[in-house]
Amino acid sequence: MQLEILFQDDHYVAIDKPAGLLVHRSPISRDKVFALQTLRDQLGRRVYPVHRLDRATSGVLVFGLSAEDARRLAERFASRQVDKEYLAVARGWVDAVGLIDHPVADGDAAPQPARTRYRRLATIELPIAVDRYPSTRYSLITAIPETGRRQQIRKHFKHISHHLIGDTTHGNGRHNRFFRAHFGVQRLMLMAYRLEFAHPFDGARVAIEAAPDAAWQEIASQFGWRLP
Repeated sequence: MQLEILFQDDHYVAIDKPAGLLVHRSPISRDKVFALQTLRDQLGRRVYPVHRLDRATSGVLVFGLSAEDARRLAERFASRQVDKEYLAVARGWVDAVGLIDHPVADGDAAPQPARTRYRRLATIELPIAVDRYPSTRYSLITAIPETGRRQQIRKHFKHISHHLIGDTTHGNGRHNRFFRAHFGVQRLMLMAYRLEFAHPFDGARVAIEAAPDAAWQEIASQFGWRLP
């Protein structure tokens, strides 16, 4: 596997992580291929994770080229000095703009405060009964998490009953199966498509974007949607 490098300087390297790829080894997974080890082998040097993306989520993922580099940028993530924007497909017609302010739990831990802003980019209504209605609606959205809880965006859109398409944990199985059968979509329709931050070493603004993959392009073509 060859990972697409979106950005690289003397301190950081950003890749476009494919959906289905774990960031690093996990004791609860039998996977043998991981983003961290693949990138290390590709560059011929050690790399250090700065943040994480769920296995099912694709998009911009940043590594430090030293432990100190990673620590400095990770601190900016922790203090909410990094702007993150995600692209997603949700069930139903989502409000034009909104804020989901709802605690999110990680496993058995107590729920923690979590906030996600979103904006609707496009909608479609299909004359097909997937659920209990005679037609089916979907929305193309951007989501901006103001906090960084595990699977926050997925859990938040489940909370407002606009489950993300392809989410096999928090989503709606009927709509997931519909997308697989009719559009060949085998992945979670959630991608971290844009990341922006002030460089920890010189203060310059760094903006990194990932291009939507084939599944995204297929849905955009079928629905007549224009992707960012």
